[in-house]
Amino acid sequence: MFYTLSKIVWFFATPSNLLISLVLLGLLLSLFGRLRRVGTGLALTAAIATLALGLSPIASYIMVPLEERFPPFQDDGAPIDGIILLGGSVEAADSAARGRIVANESAERVLDTIQLAYRYPGAKLLIVGGGGTVFTNGTAEAPIIASYLRTVGIDPARLLVEDQSRSTFENATYAREVAKPREGERWLLVTSAWHMPRAVGVFEKAGFPVVPYPVDFRTGGSFTDMRPFAFVSDGLRRLDVGTKEWAGLIAYYVAGRTTALFPGPQASGGSVRR
Repeated sequence: MFYTLSKIVWFFATPSNLLISLVLLGLLLSLFGRLRRVGTGLALTAAIATLALGLSPIASYIMVPLEERFPPFQDDGAPIDGIILLGGSVEAADSAARGRIVANESAERVLDTIQLAYRYPGAKLLIVGGGGTVFTNGTAEAPIIASYLRTVGIDPARLLVEDQSRSTFENATYAREVAKPREGERWLLVTSAWHMPRAVGVFEKAGFPVVPYPVDFRTGGSFTDMRPFAFVSDGLRRLDVGTKEWAGLIAYYVAGRTTALFPGPQASGGSVRR
C-alpha cells in the first residue's frame, strides 16, 4: 500500500507535472466568465514559475546537499567482500525489447560497478532491482544488468541477483535476504550520490551496514558556481529528481524506514553487525 500510494501521490506532486497541471487548470477556469480573471492569473503565474524553475539554478541548490552528504569513496586497504548495485540505471522494458542493454542518465552506476568488480576480484556482486510498476509487475532490471556484466568478462559465479524489489526500502530488505552477509564483512553500496543518504539509512535500518560509493553526480558540488540551465526541460528534470529525493527522505523517516531524517557518514559503519 505504501508503495502504490507513494507512486500515485508523487505523480501529481512532481514539480513538472504540477506546474503544467496548474497551467491547464488556469486555462480551463478562464473559459468561465466568473472565473476568467482567476484562471488567467493562475495560468500566467504557473507558466512564469515553470520558466523560472526550469531555467534558474534552483534545482541545483536543492541537489547539492544530497550529493555532498557522503564523500567519495577512499580505498583504505581493507578487504571488500561484496558490491551492491542498486537499480535505476537501465531502461528494463526497452532493453528486453531490443535484446541489449539500454542505459539511462544513471549509467555510471553500472560503469563504476564494472570497474570495482575488476579492482576487487574476490568480491561478490549483488545486482538489485525488480520491475514493479504502480499496478502491475514490469520487466526486472537486475537480470538484464547481470547478463550484461557476464558479457564484459565478470565471472557468473560472483553474481547475485535480486529481482523482486520495487523501492529503496525493498532494495535493502531483499538484498539482505539474498546476500546473507556475515559478521565483519564489508559491502560497497553503489548508487547515485543524490540517492545515497536515503539508501544508507534504509540499509542500516535493515541491519545491512554498507560502505557508500556515490556515483552519478549531477552538480559540481559548490553553491558558489551555479549556472542557469539552457533548456527548461533540463532544469525541471533536475528539480523533479531533487524534490523527489527530499520527499522520500521525509516519508521514509516518518514511516520508520530509515535511521535518521538525513542519514550521514556517521550512519554507515561499513561492516555487518549481529
